[in-house]
Amino acid sequence: MKVGYCAIAGRPNAGKSTLLNAFLGVKLAAVSRRPQTTRAKVLGVDSGPEHQIVFLDTPGLLEPRYLMQRNLLKIAQSSIREADVQLYLIDAGKGFKEEDPGFLAKQNRKKTIIVLNKMDLVTKERLLPLIAEVSGKTGIDEIYPVSALRKFGLDMLRQGIIAKLPEGKPFYDPETLTDQPEKFFVAEIVREKLFELCGAEVPYATAVVIDTFREQEGRKDLIQATVWVERPSQKMIVIGQGGRKIKAVGTAARRGIEEFLGRPVYLELFVKVKGKWREREGDLRELGL
Repeated sequence: MKVGYCAIAGRPNAGKSTLLNAFLGVKLAAVSRRPQTTRAKVLGVDSGPEHQIVFLDTPGLLEPRYLMQRNLLKIAQSSIREADVQLYLIDAGKGFKEEDPGFLAKQNRKKTIIVLNKMDLVTKERLLPLIAEVSGKTGIDEIYPVSALRKFGLDMLRQGIIAKLPEGKPFYDPETLTDQPEKFFVAEIVREKLFELCGAEVPYATAVVIDTFREQEGRKDLIQATVWVERPSQKMIVIGQGGRKIKAVGTAARRGIEEFLGRPVYLELFVKVKGKWREREGDLRELGL
């Protein structure tokens, strides 16, 4: 049996979380159109009769500007080092960028597979020149064109990953999808809705902490969460005029949570200010980042 860890890496907004969700057939990782939605190493287990791939969805690779980004970069780099296989995703619609060789140079090329994602945005005439360009600039020949959104090319990519894995015994029960608790994914769903519904910069200054997660027999589960922001002005934006914005976030998040958990919930959101939390190690630990 082929068993091992596979890190999904790449620059922000390359489609790493969408690829993880597509492989598993279940939405585990938060997804938005904005870069750097992922803030944690999300583990997802893909089990088959003759394989078990433990995927590690990682934060986007970038040059960090503040402490939280530096911490996220460390998470991504450690996942890449520890993995048996490394997928390096490139947004095929945007092409090969000058930052890509720098990040790829730090990876073990024998372990690395390049994934040209979002092929639904690229013409057939552009595909072969793009593959030749990427291969020529990286020296890596294992290049798979896929569309994680359309679930195109995933079977061939899965076989390419399996071929690089060592033989061994499964790490997880075949029914296991992840090692994270439900509470983690509830917070991720709330944060995803903040990215979707709030302004361009505000979501990056938000963190979500689940204060109460209580199952109640014969009643809806009770979930209370705090949305932390850095400034009072951001709090006003998240709440919105007459509370309309936070109500919309709560409604969208509740629907996503109920779909994920498979049961009804009562969700209550609070918005609080914690100044410059992205720059303070103590605050980041307190917020689980």
